[in-house]
Amino acid sequence: MSSHFPSSREQTDALNMPDISPGLLQAGRNCWRIERAHRYAMLVDADAYFRAVRAAVRKARHSIYILSWDIDSRTRLVPQGANDGYPEPLGDFLHAVVSSQPGLHAYVLNWDFAMLYALEREWLPIYKLEWRTHRRLAFRMDGRHPIGASHHQKVVVVDDRVAFVGGLDLTRCRWDTPEHANHAALRRDSDGKPHGPFHDVQAMVDGDAARALGELARARWRRAGGKPAIDRYDPALDPWPEDVVPDLTDVDIAISRTEPVFDGAPGVHEVRQLHLDAIAAARHHLFFENQYFTSGMIADALAARLKEPDGPEVMIVSPQMQSGWLEEATMGVLRARVHRRLKDADRYGRYCMYSPYIPGQDGHCLNVHSKVFSVDDRLFSVGSANLSSRSMALDTECNITIEAQGPDAARIRDAIGRLRSRLLAEHLGSSVETVDAEVHQHNSLHHAVAALRTERTLLPLDPVASAELDALIPEQALFDPEKPIDPEGLVNQFVPSYARKPVPRRLIGIGMLAVALVLLAIAWRWTPLREWVNLGALVSFARGLDAMPFTPLAVVASYVVAGFLVVPVTLLIAVTGIVFGPLYGSLYAIAGTLLSAAATYGLGHWLGREVVQRLLGKRVNHLSRRIATRGILAMIVIRILPIAPFSVVNVVAGASHIKLRDYLIGTLLGMMPGIMITVTFVHHLAEAIRNPSPGTVAVLGAVAVSIIAVALGLQRLLKRKEDPAA
Repeated sequence: MSSHFPSSREQTDALNMPDISPGLLQAGRNCWRIERAHRYAMLVDADAYFRAVRAAVRKARHSIYILSWDIDSRTRLVPQGANDGYPEPLGDFLHAVVSSQPGLHAYVLNWDFAMLYALEREWLPIYKLEWRTHRRLAFRMDGRHPIGASHHQKVVVVDDRVAFVGGLDLTRCRWDTPEHANHAALRRDSDGKPHGPFHDVQAMVDGDAARALGELARARWRRAGGKPAIDRYDPALDPWPEDVVPDLTDVDIAISRTEPVFDGAPGVHEVRQLHLDAIAAARHHLFFENQYFTSGMIADALAARLKEPDGPEVMIVSPQMQSGWLEEATMGVLRARVHRRLKDADRYGRYCMYSPYIPGQDGHCLNVHSKVFSVDDRLFSVGSANLSSRSMALDTECNITIEAQGPDAARIRDAIGRLRSRLLAEHLGSSVETVDAEVHQHNSLHHAVAALRTERTLLPLDPVASAELDALIPEQALFDPEKPIDPEGLVNQFVPSYARKPVPRRLIGIGMLAVALVLLAIAWRWTPLREWVNLGALVSFARGLDAMPFTPLAVVASYVVAGFLVVPVTLLIAVTGIVFGPLYGSLYAIAGTLLSAAATYGLGHWLGREVVQRLLGKRVNHLSRRIATRGILAMIVIRILPIAPFSVVNVVAGASHIKLRDYLIGTLLGMMPGIMITVTFVHHLAEAIRNPSPGTVAVLGAVAVSIIAVALGLQRLLKRKEDPAA
C-alpha cells in the first residue's frame, strides 16, 4: 500500500508546536454544549461498563436516568455475581436500589420498538419494569419520533454527578470482556443461551458535563410524555466508581445530538456537522470504529479527502458481517456500495476497511457495535451515532467529544493517542505502548496494523454485495433514510397506489406462488419430498372437526381460540381449504375469521386504550386514531396489506377509535377475496398431492393460470382508468 506522509521528524515537530488554531468544537454548530468534566474515562466492552454503571447506581441518592434503545430487566450486569447485597437481574436491582433510598427516583426511557425487533427483545417490558416495581421507578416506551425513526441514545445519569454515554444498552447479548475469549462460559443471554463475542465502548464523565447530560435526559423524558422528573443537584455526592481510573482529568466535553424534525420542533444535526467538520479538519489520519457505514454524505466527505494529494489516511474498523441475514441484505449492501466508492476515490493508497479477527471463533466474527472516531491526536468522540444516514438525521443520538485545544493541548493530545491506541491494541493483541510507539514512528495507522499483525489482528475487509441484492436494494433505502419521513407524504406516495391496485398486485404474487406450488405438487409425487414432510399432522385436527356433529360451530370456535393464541390466520385458512373444500372451506373460513376478529376486537375494547398502549406501544394507538377517520377503507387497506399479525391488529382496533361496524365490514371486504383464492387453490393442491394424476395437476395449473390472468386483467383495467389516453 503506497502512502504519502510527512516524516516522523516533521510529525514530532508538529506535535510540539503550540496550538494556535481555532477550536473545531463550536456550541450551536457541531455540539449543543461544551462543559467541564473533572474526570473522563473510556470503558471498553460491556464488562467494564456494566460493572461501573451498577456501582454508580448503587450510590444514587436522588435520581437515576436511563435512556436506551433496548433494555432487558433480566440482564445480569455482573454475570460472575456482584455480591453487593442487591439482586443480580437489572430490573430487580433497580427496584431494590430505589426501595432502599426514600428520596431516590429512577426514570427508564426505552424505544417503543418496531415489531421487526419483537423476537429479539424482552416481552412486556412495561410490566417487568413498572407495574410490578416500586412507584418511584418510572418506565416509558418512547414513541415521540417520526415514522421509521428510533430513540437510539444510550445515556445513564446518576444524581447529575456521573453520566455514561456510548453505544451500549443495558440488555441481552452485550456482555463481554476485551479478551473476547472463545466459548466464554459467562457470555450468555438472558435465557442462558451463549452468544458471540461483542465489542463496544462507553464513556463516563462527571462535573458540569454530567449535569448537562442530566438536563438532556430530563428533556427527552418530558418529550416522550413522562411526568415531571426530579431535578436535584447535590455537589457533595460522588457516585463515581472507586475502581475506575480516569483517562483524563479537567477536560472540556462537547455534547452533540441528533434529533429529527418532529411535531413542529426543528431538527438537530450536530452529530452530522461534527463528523463533516472533523473529516475536513483532519491532517494525518481519521480513525473510525463503527457498527455501520452506510451514509452517502459521510462517504462523499471522505472521498473528497482521499482524492487530495496530501489528504489524511482513513481507517475504518467494522464487523466482517452485519448482524443477521436481514441486515446483511440491507445495511450490508449499502456498506459495500460506500466501500466501493471510497476505493475508487483512493488514488494514493490511504484508505482501508478492517475487521477484527480472533482465532478459533469457528467462522464467527467479532461483533463491532461501537461508535467511536478520532481525528489525528486532536479529537476523540464516543457515542451512539452510527456512520449511517439515519444516525445523522432521523434517530435520536448523543455523542461526547474531547478536543486537544488551548494551554492543555499537549496533555490532551497524549491522552487521545492513548485512547485510540487502546482500541487498536485490543484488536491487535498488543499493548497500548507498542501500538502508540508504532503509530508515531510511521505517522500511519495502516503501517502500525501491518507491523503488529499476529494471530489476533485486523484483517483488511472488502465487502462486496451480490449482483442480485445490489440490484434489488434501492439507492435511497427506507431502512437508512437521509431525512425524516413525512407521514402525510408517505401516505400520499404509497397508500393511494396500493388502494388503487391492491388486488392485481396481490394476485400476481399469489399466482407466482401458485406456479411454485404446482411444481411442488409434481415433486411430491415423483420425488422423496413426501417422505420428508407429512401433511397429515397439519390437517389431522381439522379432519377431527369434520367428524363432529356440529362441524360449522366447531370450526368457527377453533378460529376464535386460535385468534386468542395469535395463531397465523393464513395457516388456519389454508388448512380449512384442504379439509373442507372450496365452498364450505370458504364459508367456514370467512365466518371463523370474522368471529375471531370480533372476539379479539372485544378483548382490546375491554382492556382499554391505556393498557393496550402500554403493551404494544404508543405509536400503534396514534396510527389507529389516524386511520379511524377513514373507517371501512382503512380496514380494507390494513387487511390487504397487513402491518402486524391478525390478532394484534384486532386488539389494537378494539382499543382505538375504529367503529365495530366499519371494522367488520372492512375486514370482510379486505379478506374475503384472499380467503376464497387461498381456499380454492390449497384444495386443488391437496387433491393433486393425494390423488396425483395428469388431470388433478392440470386443474391445479389451470387455477394458477386463472389467478395470474385475473391479476393482469385487473391491472390493465386499473391502468386504463388512471390514463384515459392509453
